[in-house]
Amino acid sequence: MTLSDLQSTQTMPRKRKLLAQLSALQSNSSIPPDALKNTTTTPDGNSSPKSSKYFATEKKQSSQLEADFFNQPCISLAKSFLGQILVRKLPDGRELWGRIVETEAYLGGEDEASHSKGGKQTQRNAAMFMKPGTLYVYQIYGIYFCVNVSSQGEGAAVLLRSLEPLQGLDVMREMRSASRKGPAKPLKDWQLCNGPSKLCQAFGIDKAFDQRDLTRDAAIWMVPGQELPGEQDVVATTRIGIGNRGEWSQKPLRFYLRGNKFVSVVDKKMEREMAAMEPISCS
Repeated sequence: MTLSDLQSTQTMPRKRKLLAQLSALQSNSSIPPDALKNTTTTPDGNSSPKSSKYFATEKKQSSQLEADFFNQPCISLAKSFLGQILVRKLPDGRELWGRIVETEAYLGGEDEASHSKGGKQTQRNAAMFMKPGTLYVYQIYGIYFCVNVSSQGEGAAVLLRSLEPLQGLDVMREMRSASRKGPAKPLKDWQLCNGPSKLCQAFGIDKAFDQRDLTRDAAIWMVPGQELPGEQDVVATTRIGIGNRGEWSQKPLRFYLRGNKFVSVVDKKMEREMAAMEPISCS
């Protein structure tokens, strides 16, 4: 036997032993084989979101809300939206996430403040008569956009009034700043989406989104919220900016999350009344 044959004979068992150890290590590892593949980063390059306590759990359970969720009466849908997540995927692949914290219900034909009052259907409001979950986007003051979601009921839809930003705040800030005139101070987090036209600016929603289906669109959809509010967490009050619409101006068809700083307008009187009705706890 030559020297090289002897060295080869000695090294073979060692190689087999190392391969066996490596195989055992891989099979017993607690790290899923595709863990690294599933690691994601936020738009600002961080490996974990920095802006919201809700985000980690939302990202894990990001199943899309489907047609049956939207197929409910307008008032019910307006309340059900609170706590759910709106997701907007930009053309470059970045995603913006926002928790819905304020809505308004517009009931269709009988509602004097609705764009579909009297059951009148036009080219502008056609989306309000489409299947539940259809986006209705319209322009105000010839500049700004507002986004609504159709519900059950002829011509009924829910206005999305305010979001709590969860992911992509820097992008939202840039998009909001681009639409503002002249130099201005950087917007604070709570200012990014605290109003219907502001959230459209921050999420890049314009007339091109009108009549899109939230259950099928690749650029905008909703996912379930992890911490949904109870009835005691929801303030029901009058809608904003609808002018004099008789009794409809006084109907409590705006809903928002009580105590949430991302809401556009707080009804302090209504919140005091709610607090007065709460039972006093005895400790």
